[in-house]
Amino acid sequence: MLVGPTAVGKTELSLSVAEKFGCEIISGDSMQVYRGMDIGTAKLPPEERRGIPHHLIDVRDPKEPFSAADFQEACTAAIRDIHGRGRLPFIVGGTGLYVESVCYGYRFQSYGSDEAFRERMSAFAREHGSQALHDRLAEVDPPSARKLHPNDERRIIRALEIYELTGRPLSDLQSQERGDDKTSPYRLCLIGLTMDRAELYRRIDARVDKMLEQGLVKEVSRLLEEGVPRGAVSMQALGYKEIAAYLAGELDYEAAVTLLKRDTRHFAKRQLSWFRHMRDLQWVEAGEGRKNSDLFKEICAIIAGKFPFDLEYICS
Repeated sequence: MLVGPTAVGKTELSLSVAEKFGCEIISGDSMQVYRGMDIGTAKLPPEERRGIPHHLIDVRDPKEPFSAADFQEACTAAIRDIHGRGRLPFIVGGTGLYVESVCYGYRFQSYGSDEAFRERMSAFAREHGSQALHDRLAEVDPPSARKLHPNDERRIIRALEIYELTGRPLSDLQSQERGDDKTSPYRLCLIGLTMDRAELYRRIDARVDKMLEQGLVKEVSRLLEEGVPRGAVSMQALGYKEIAAYLAGELDYEAAVTLLKRDTRHFAKRQLSWFRHMRDLQWVEAGEGRKNSDLFKEICAIIAGKFPFDLEYICS
């Protein structure tokens, strides 16, 4: 598995690793599952995948929800299929809960829903602001509040909804789902890419600029015209919610772009925080002028130390 924050350079390295080890790649990105959401999710076009099979990309309509439990089920099935054909499953992505749920077999539960409660919380946020909503979560579930940015209204409301329905904080329930020992049904090789924070943030800003040049505004506009509601899970993705606000006249273009860059930087920070708590993860330092060929050799050495491969052959 190869994880790391957005824009750190996972995609190119993953292709090289997959070619060397005979892998099939499973996307560990919560939004690449949606069809028609290509630019904003940095989805690698099929013609650039070097003939390597990719799984869990373009498998859902953007009007439909997709959860960590859905990912766990689909990813587990993909792993069985790939392994059954004598190939190696290779999860690549940045959605921490999704990939960790597969690694350690989380036991997800259904807590139900309360649409009226969600509407009340949305109205509360509109009247009092997102920070006030976040403060409300901090009162009943401090650990969840620390993990969520005040602008992440959808997840904050869901955490409050679960507390309303169960009387227990989401953080406690998630701890129970994960279990204390975090044992895995798999033989894992977990590798994380990281780099200097300032350099990562420059890369994030450049990626956002490139997405806008590629037509992100048109992509979001098309999705809305096709009837994807702004409240859909898919439209909460970075890039889509900010541009949707611009198209609705709630933000001017410059403000939307500034917000998108800021929120993406915050998201990368949360990704790094999540992955740093993952057991058995071995970090590879990217950036600072390091060539992909050097990173590739370092990753190969980690893999060879975990599995019975010929290191001299692999790194040649």
